[in-house]
Amino acid sequence: VQLQASGGGLVQSGGSLRLSCLGSGRAFSEYVIGWFRQAPGKEREFVAHIGARIGWSAGTTSYADSVKGRFTISRDNAKNTVDLQMNSLRPEDTAVYFCATQPRGRPQSYSRTSSYNVWGQGTQVTVSS
Repeated sequence: VQLQASGGGLVQSGGSLRLSCLGSGRAFSEYVIGWFRQAPGKEREFVAHIGARIGWSAGTTSYADSVKGRFTISRDNAKNTVDLQMNSLRPEDTAVYFCATQPRGRPQSYSRTSSYNVWGQGTQVTVSS
């Protein structure tokens, strides 16, 4: 599977953006998808995950504490997309956002970057104060 993230941009504090991760391949629905972000000078950090259509991770989502209640992850397997709706954006949400997949099979820790083996190219989100 290959991934392509899009939807980033410049938005004022309190605004909204919707990121999209487009995957290639017919088995896209069988992959756990995670969103991560990396701000300048900081390590890449977990934002949210969504489980595969079937298997151990089916029906699961999780969020970093910093985005709970503001961000929502969803997937449309017919379109091979996973979206991240971001509301009430803050300047501290400014980062490059990446989507990634885990290998198929039993899911690993959803919040660890090391659990994911395929990454998209990233999309820049900038929130002005």
